[in-house]
Amino acid sequence: MSERPMTNPGGFLETTTSTTERPRPRVELPQRGPFLFPPPYNTIGIRLTNADDMGGADRLRDCGYAYWNNINAHQGQPTLFVMVSIKGLGACLYEVNKTTNAVTPHGPLFPAGHPLANETAEGWYWSFTDPDVLYVTNDTELSRYHVAGRRLELVVDITPMPVIPVRTDEILRQWHSSADDRTHSVTVRAGESRGWQNLGTLVYREGVPAEATWNYFEKTGPLDESHVDKSGNWLVIKENIDQRNGEDNRFIHVPTRTEFQALLDEKGAGGHSDLGYGYMVSCDNWDVFPNSVRLWKLDGSSPQGLVVYHGLNWDAQINHPAHGNARPGDWNSQYAIGSGASRVHLPRVNEILAFPLNGSLQVLVIAPCMTDLDAPGGGGVGPDYDYIKLPKANVCPTGEFVLWTSNCGGERLDAFLVRVPGQFLGGAVPPW
Repeated sequence: MSERPMTNPGGFLETTTSTTERPRPRVELPQRGPFLFPPPYNTIGIRLTNADDMGGADRLRDCGYAYWNNINAHQGQPTLFVMVSIKGLGACLYEVNKTTNAVTPHGPLFPAGHPLANETAEGWYWSFTDPDVLYVTNDTELSRYHVAGRRLELVVDITPMPVIPVRTDEILRQWHSSADDRTHSVTVRAGESRGWQNLGTLVYREGVPAEATWNYFEKTGPLDESHVDKSGNWLVIKENIDQRNGEDNRFIHVPTRTEFQALLDEKGAGGHSDLGYGYMVSCDNWDVFPNSVRLWKLDGSSPQGLVVYHGLNWDAQINHPAHGNARPGDWNSQYAIGSGASRVHLPRVNEILAFPLNGSLQVLVIAPCMTDLDAPGGGGVGPDYDYIKLPKANVCPTGEFVLWTSNCGGERLDAFLVRVPGQFLGGAVPPW
């Protein structure tokens, strides 16, 4: 498949050492559809939701985490689809024409009364390769939802799970799937009778011999979550192995069940992170650089811990790196997306950013987040609501569109897209 550079307008480059502070801009927003972010950004934004979608109330749920794709695999398609969740309606579908940037809302994916209509849709995500497939979950199942035909296809059911040593009331949380849709990981959690503690990680592989279908990795310390990489060959488990400091990382080669290394928290283990093909892009709160983002090869090969982004102050950070645009091949020709929000005014705070993974420490500044942590939109006022208000921007598989939620300094969250001017990064993506 041929590739083309992205030539969307706007954006500008600076380095991670730049001390330029930009005032929060006033952005004129349409009711729905495209608009232009003001200078110095000059990028194309797209407003997806408005007050009419939510009866004027603050009912849009935040995007969840940056590693769950809310934008479908729209390579070669004239339109893209976005899934967001609205309280009282559940998962809702929005279609964007990639030529005109016009937005068509399609409403809830599931009718009232459907068992999945009441789910929050946190942890649901689009396939990396099939534009029609949305992965949907409940406590015990992972299913593919074929959007065009409104058809559910069961992938995994916890009921016949043979690899968990003792079965009582387990539930499944935080699914991830490889880019080829064949390998899936999930955290296994005990039910209420055992205090909802995380027990281990299940990996389910499709299209392999029966004896290799199920793999279960018990925790060695307090377990947070797990994540299979986009190749399906590697598993990252986040748990506190040594019972000190914060969570550590275990890197496991799935086909052989070989644990290649353990990365301790104080040595750079990832907290918020996303995975490419055999590598991890993750935040590190122990590095000498404030709020750095580092790249780790899961097989232990060089480079290890390469700093690909850092801030100038510990008071502001990229909260959630996103790398849904990862593709097979050379990692150092690719880039990740970062976003955050803070009450502190510093360089690159409250902005959508892209940064190459080659260690050049360049930054593409794309758009303002428009988030005000002291505004009520996002649930209420005060630090207890800050996490909901964080943008948690995620990037589509082509790398051309970034989605996030923002209160725009008002009383309600809304969802936005921005088109990434990838030509600044030398990026190339499959044709859209």
